Amino acid sequence: MKLKHFSQSERTRKISICAISILLLFFGFFSNLWHVAEQEWFDTHQRDTESLIVGRMVKSRQDGIFSAGGLTGAGIVDLDNWISSEQIDTQYSAYLNTLTFDKFAPYMSQPGGQGILFSLFDKLIPLSPQIKLWSFYVLTALFSAIALTAIIGWFYEEFGGWVAIFVVGSAVLSQWLTVFGKNLWWSLWAFYLPMIVVMSFLKRSRDPANRQFIRFGILISISVFIKCFINGFEYITTTLVMMMVPCVYYAVLDKWSRHQCLKVTLATISGSGVAIFFGLILLCFQIGAAKNGFSDGVEHVVYSLGKRTHGEVQNFPEVYAASLEAGTVGVVITYAQGVFFDFNNYISHTNAFVSNFLLKIRYVYLIVLFIVMSALLFLRSTAERRQHYIALIWTTWFSILAPLSWYVIFKAHSYIHIHMSFLLWQMPFTFFGFAVFGSAIVAWTKSLKSELKQG
Repeated sequence: MKLKHFSQSERTRKISICAISILLLFFGFFSNLWHVAEQEWFDTHQRDTESLIVGRMVKSRQDGIFSAGGLTGAGIVDLDNWISSEQIDTQYSAYLNTLTFDKFAPYMSQPGGQGILFSLFDKLIPLSPQIKLWSFYVLTALFSAIALTAIIGWFYEEFGGWVAIFVVGSAVLSQWLTVFGKNLWWSLWAFYLPMIVVMSFLKRSRDPANRQFIRFGILISISVFIKCFINGFEYITTTLVMMMVPCVYYAVLDKWSRHQCLKVTLATISGSGVAIFFGLILLCFQIGAAKNGFSDGVEHVVYSLGKRTHGEVQNFPEVYAASLEAGTVGVVITYAQGVFFDFNNYISHTNAFVSNFLLKIRYVYLIVLFIVMSALLFLRSTAERRQHYIALIWTTWFSILAPLSWYVIFKAHSYIHIHMSFLLWQMPFTFFGFAVFGSAIVAWTKSLKSELKQG
């Protein structure tokens, strides 16, 4: 299977689209320039978790980068009751005014690699804390924009410029991507890294004879470990299913044999399994350094997993009872009703029904839209591109399993965190859904032009 070679004009067009994508996404992520999200929401969203990165930098400056196991945290007594608004402000104030902590409460549910890296940058960059914090936002927003643009570049290569533009538009207009894009805690780019690695590898290894599965497994292991190190095991099932999405696309497109499917599946499972195992071992050692030993780390990991999934109610504090008892179907329905894009940010309307149900583009609307467009694309695809479009349709509906995996498996976490987990629809279901939308428009336009010429 030979790679498609692009002409100079096509390369220029791709570079132009990617450059525009990076700029549009960066300014949306960095400053909400397109007003996709309400400004107050954008300014305050997940400031509590981000303050743990700022707290880590204060702790690193005070006692060393690997003090308290290198874990993120805050200059407070403990995090059992989470961090208050006043305490959040204290973290930023301590960093910006070069103050110190008398106490430090580590957050022990992720390795906090992003905190370690920012602490290292903080130590090496000879600028004021204000400029350094600003530059960290710039760097995070830029990395997030580049990561999503890498995915958009793949859509360009597979389906052309118009489809890539539809995907760019879906990313720019997503209010959830916008509010997460520059957050130091979330480091959005890390979630997409494993999928980008798989996309790139399979794109360049279409011929099974040239596919080096050991190398493939190693690349997966490295990318998944980086994800786990940077932002922990947040949304890990979504990340892993998302990583498999390109495999489904190329399996359908190139009509892989069962043997080929099995080898790719084993490489992805073994590579990601190794990465997660070492990530968990690292976290247990970090917790052990902050507490009383490795066994404390294992105990905390097991406890954290139980309270976020389907653990027994009696084994956890009462505050987790409602989330553990919640119905899985109800949780999924809640997320299906979430808002992807809100026209109310641009249009003022007094009618409550119009404002709440017509101007707010909900994910359930997109699901229905993508179903219709999948059918239209299937009916109107030409023989020349039919296999590509069939592969895209299959892949799109496989990709919905990525967000659903978290909503179902980590049902308790999803029940509590309705202020943030709508992000998962963009990992990567809405991208592929809008690619189907764009492809259907292109296919129908070409079909109509052909019919008019024949008529």
